[in-house]
This record gives sequence, C-alpha cells and structure tokens, in this order.
Amino acid sequence: MNEKCLPTRQETPKKACWDLSPLFSSQQDWDILYKDLENRIQGFEQYRGRLHTAYECFKACLDFHHGMARDLERVYTYAHLKNDEDKTNSLAEDIYQRAVNLYTRIGDAASFIIPQIQAVPQKTMTKYLGEASIAQYRFYLEKIIRNTPHTRNAEVEQILAMAGEALSAPRQIFGQMDNADLDFGTLIDPDGKTQPLSHGNFTLLLSHHDRDFRQRVFTQYYEVYENHRHTIAATLCASVKKDLFYARAKHFPHAKQAALFKDNVPTCVYDTLISSVKENLAPLHSYLDFRKKALGLDSLHVFDTYVPLVSDVEFNMPYEEAITTCIKALAPLGEEYCNILEKGLTQGWVDRYENRGKRSGAYSSGCYDSPPYILLNYEEKSINSLFTLIHEAGHSMHSYYSKKHQPYASHDYTIFVAEVASTLNENLLGQYLLKKHGDDPRMKAYILNREIENIRATFFRQTLFADFETRIHELAAQNKGLTLEILTGEYRKCLEDYFGDHMEIDEALCLECLRIPHFYSSFYVYQYATGISAALAISQRIQILGPKALEDYLSFLKLGGSLFPIDELKAAGVDMSTPKPILATITYFKKQVQTLDTLWNTHLNP
Repeated sequence: MNEKCLPTRQETPKKACWDLSPLFSSQQDWDILYKDLENRIQGFEQYRGRLHTAYECFKACLDFHHGMARDLERVYTYAHLKNDEDKTNSLAEDIYQRAVNLYTRIGDAASFIIPQIQAVPQKTMTKYLGEASIAQYRFYLEKIIRNTPHTRNAEVEQILAMAGEALSAPRQIFGQMDNADLDFGTLIDPDGKTQPLSHGNFTLLLSHHDRDFRQRVFTQYYEVYENHRHTIAATLCASVKKDLFYARAKHFPHAKQAALFKDNVPTCVYDTLISSVKENLAPLHSYLDFRKKALGLDSLHVFDTYVPLVSDVEFNMPYEEAITTCIKALAPLGEEYCNILEKGLTQGWVDRYENRGKRSGAYSSGCYDSPPYILLNYEEKSINSLFTLIHEAGHSMHSYYSKKHQPYASHDYTIFVAEVASTLNENLLGQYLLKKHGDDPRMKAYILNREIENIRATFFRQTLFADFETRIHELAAQNKGLTLEILTGEYRKCLEDYFGDHMEIDEALCLECLRIPHFYSSFYVYQYATGISAALAISQRIQILGPKALEDYLSFLKLGGSLFPIDELKAAGVDMSTPKPILATITYFKKQVQTLDTLWNTHLNP
C-alpha cells in the first residue's frame, strides 16, 4: 500500500515557489529595514501638536507617515508570506510575530495623526487642500475628515492602537489551529489507495463518484472540528465581541455599520443583498432538485453537491497548461493585460502547490513595492484549481494596474471592488470553456455545471454566510451569549432558511460555521456575492457594448482606491446601490440551470 504524503517545503521545486527577492534578497536585508523602522518610530513626535501650524509641517508629516507605512508593508508582506509557506517553521512564525508587533508600535506612535488632522480648523484645511502638492493625499484626507464623528481623542486612539495586537488574537489563534494543529488523517479510497485528507483536497475528494466515500470524507473532516468545537466556538465568540468593542469605541450603532463605513457602503446594500436572495431562492431550489434527480438520489446531502453530474469526464490540467488556458480565456481583456499576466504566472508571482504546513486556500497579496503574489494549493485533477488560479490572477492584475496608475496614498482598492476583477475572470473562463467544448454535450454539461456551482458557492452560499454574521453580531449587541449551541443553532436556522426541504441538513454541517476563516474579518464575505453580481453585469456590458465597455473596465482597474467602491463601479457602468445587479445574477443563474436541464434531458439522460 502506497501512502501519498505531502512534500515538505524543502522538497518543493524552486520554480513552483514564489520569488520573494523583489521584497528582500535575504533575511538579513529584512532585519536591516525592520531595525531602521524601529529607529524611525520616534520621528513621529516632531509633528505632534503641530499639524495646524503650517502647511509645510502638515505636508512633511504626511510624507513621513506614508513613507513609514510603505516600508512597514514591505516588512509585513515578506513576513506573512514566509509564514504562510510553512506554519510549522518557527523562524517564519517569529518574524511574522515581530512584524505584527511592529505594526502595532508604529500604529501607536502615529495614532495622534488622524485626530489632529480632524482638529485642523476648517478654514486652514481648505487652504491646505488647495495646495497643488497635496493632490496625492486629497482623497485620503477627505476620508479622514468624513470619519471625524467616529474618531476619539488622541489618548483614546493611542490606547485603541496599542490594543490592536492583543485584539487580533482570535484570528491568529484560529489560523494557527486550523492550519498547523488540526490533523485530518488519511482515508482508503475506493481504489484501495491511502489518501491524506486536508483543507487543500477536501472538495476534490468530495467530488468522487463513490457516494459512500464522499460521506466518509465529509464525516472524517467534520469529526476534527467536532473534537475542537468548544475551543473554536469560544474563539469565534471572542472575535465577534472584538468587533462589538471597536464599534462601540468608535461610536457606531452596530458592528455592521462600523465595517461598511470605511468604504462608504450603505448598510442597505448589505441588507438588500440578503433580502433579495432570500425572496428569490426558487432557482437555487430548482437546481438542488435537478441535482438530486440527475444523481438518482432519494435525498440530497451537502456532500452530494461537489460531485460532477457527468461523472465519467475526467479533468487533468497541469499548472503550465492552466496558464495557457487562462491567457486564452482572458483574450477579451487585451494583449497587454494577457502578456503581463502570463509573465507573472510563470516568473515568480505564484506559490503553486500544497506542502506540509502551508496555509490552506488561496489568495493574492503583496504591497506597493512588490509583485502581486499568489498563494495556491493547485491540484491538477480539480477544475476548481483552474478557476482559483484565474480568480486570484484577477486580483493580482487589479493590483498591478492600480499600483502602476495610482500614487501610494490611493493605490489600495477595497475588497468590495477586488472581487469584481477576480470574478469577471472566472466568468470569462467559463464562457471560453463552454465555447471550446460546444460540440461535446458531456464536457459542456460538466463545465456548465461547474459554472452553476461557482455561482451557488460565491453568490448564494456567501449570502448565507453574510446572513449568519448579521445574526450572531445582533445577538452579541443584545448582550446575548454566543455559546457553541447558539452559534451552531443560528447556523442551522440559516441552512434551513436557504435550503428548505431541498437538501438534508446533516448535524455535522452545523459545524461549518466554525471553520470559515473569513468570519474573523467581520462583514467581509458579502462582497463575494456583490462582486460576482457586478462582474456578471460588467461581462454582459462588454458583450453588448464592446470596446467602450472594455475601456471602462480597464479604467476601473486603474482607479485603485482613488474613489469609494460604489462610485468606482458606477464608472464601470454598474450601480450596486440598487438591487438590479443582484436580481440579474439570480436570473442568469436560473437561465444556466435551465440550459443544463435541457442539455441533460436532450443528450445525457439515460
């Protein structure tokens, strides 16, 4: 019996790893900048209490502060990327903790700046904003002034900044437990081979055609969370209370308003998403019923939702071929876009494969002075990995364009718009694959089902998550306890609301709320649902209007964080302040389900 084992970091080929040398050529260089930043912290004091005295002092303070922030991001980015390579590497964990600590200390030293900017007399500030040399900071300053009602005095802001490291503990504890300590063991697959079970291959194993094996994968995976349920529930509870603490400290009526305020996203956008989806669940229920019938099941469980309906179509795409496929799919975005991306994906942007201790999932990261790095756990037998690659490539190209066309002070776009770029790429990939295999009903059904599943996971599932976040934060705001029973009970209510009697709710599935890392970044996940809605709208606009819509979209990528996200999307031709894009997404999903149903009954129904 051959046991398939994950390689160590040292055993991973260099070409499969990201190249961090653009950040630092060595650990020694990192240490030099780290120590330099420590020595420069005292430089903030020269500006304390003086921002209203003269424009030159005001501008010098902004330059110093942003220079520190820019260098700090280099230090932090390198540390968190090294830490995510291998969570069991004590040296990487050490430099990551040092970077987090430095973030806290610099934040503490700079905490007086925002209150003093807000204290500058209006007449003086108007004069400052009229200076030509302040142009790169204008939107940054406008956001600070807007935040005045939610900024405390300098002493309180300093205390809040000092508390940042301690209050980040719930997220850090969960991350360490989930990525480094939890052991999901191995299973014997239907072919008699031993398979390791991990975050990276969980959904792949759930796509196996053998239902008993799928159920064993599901059960064994959630047994690990069952064994740690009380600890994780306490950690999630602490995270919610942290959100509530910050909201109250900043004079917000609720943690949701606090989370959405910085992007100037009205809470009605969040609430409209949830209400619009819950009022239009019929297409989702139709799809679940179709899936149950297509699989020949008496009842549908969540572990039945990952298996391809066309089970004898095998997918196998090595990473290099995946790059070629992505570039062809993204041809509508222009030659320049594709050339830049292809070079990045082959020359150091991407950490490709899973290794022992590596952070699960995928992301795009980086800073103003680095390439837009991509962490993957690429699995060539999973079409999900192909879509994940092109998804993260969307984030990375958004970062590339924003850094190229915006100054440091306004380059950092929000998550709200980031998910548009990534999801648009996924949509283009889906369209490309459907056209490529248009004459093959089985492959077409396979790809179409994958697109439908992507919308189900990105739109409907993330809205369910957003609903759950609202519920538990409201309970905390009412001073109700967030015990394990309450957390899992509220999650069961969400599952029942969204799936009704169209899917069996296994008791273990109620533990799903304990394994979602994004719950430690409050009111974050709704942006996946709004992002896919905006992306589908832009995709349709490009198809209808052609070059003009494409020009608008590329211009949107170049905006970075120079406008609030709702305004940026309006510039791209989409108004997310209305329910129209949400309802259009539900209509698109319904159409795709109907297409799959017709294709199935015409060509594939036994």
